[in-house]
Amino acid sequence: MRPRRCLLFMPGDDLKKIQKGISLGVDSIVMDLEDGVALNRKAEARATIAAALRDLPFGRSERVVRLNPIGSGLEQADLDAVLQHRPDSIMLPKVEHAEHIHWLAEAIADPAIRLLAIIETARGVVNLRDIAAVSDRLDALIFGAEDLAGDIGATRTKAGWEVFYARSAVVTHAAAFGLQAIDTLCIDFNDEAALIEDAQIGAQMGFSGKLAIHPKQVGMIQAIFTPTDEQIARARRLIQAHDEQQAQGVGAFAFEGKMIDRPAIRAAQQILAKARVAGKL
Repeated sequence: MRPRRCLLFMPGDDLKKIQKGISLGVDSIVMDLEDGVALNRKAEARATIAAALRDLPFGRSERVVRLNPIGSGLEQADLDAVLQHRPDSIMLPKVEHAEHIHWLAEAIADPAIRLLAIIETARGVVNLRDIAAVSDRLDALIFGAEDLAGDIGATRTKAGWEVFYARSAVVTHAAAFGLQAIDTLCIDFNDEAALIEDAQIGAQMGFSGKLAIHPKQVGMIQAIFTPTDEQIARARRLIQAHDEQQAQGVGAFAFEGKMIDRPAIRAAQQILAKARVAGKL
């Protein structure tokens, strides 16, 4: 599965902003047809995204298109406009049922085009198990806190306790079904300290990446979701020590002043896996 440490939204009707995104070396550029585009500019956005997919060199950045949600009456026209230019992935917002992903998979004949599901409603949260299991075309579950808070009538706070249950549910179901978990936006792109804190919490929770709405967020997010050289070196030492202890028939063992058992080994393996995805191994 390709790295998705940071997924940067760019309005689909602004070719210059899409070009700016390409210059940043971000893992994924999300060309938006939903919230980032006014209703009277949807057709222009479709044409702009089609041109970008056809003409622009994206380099290593994943080319993602976010559709309008199922039931909006816009989703089929969105697909018709972009599929012929073969985006790498299609992002579907407001996924509430497994049938939403099933419809999308059936509508896209090319199995190389991957699917990304945003979970941002109460119904989507309670149906996570079915959504996560519905298709082998699905790569990631994405947590959308802002829409979820509105859907459940919560007041959005900096601490985020009002959406913590759903945030945990998304990352847990992603892990259970072998999917990537992508964390929610920080909408105040001028608050660098808040972004760093929130991204670090997401990484600690097990998310593999985070959404971004401004170019200045990209570098910080990608750095936080990339294991450090120190973390990689320690993980390698730990796994080597574990293999040596296993060869001697030892279960739990002491390593650098701490007792080590299977959960610690799995955590070290996860660090190395993330390092490989990020190209550091």
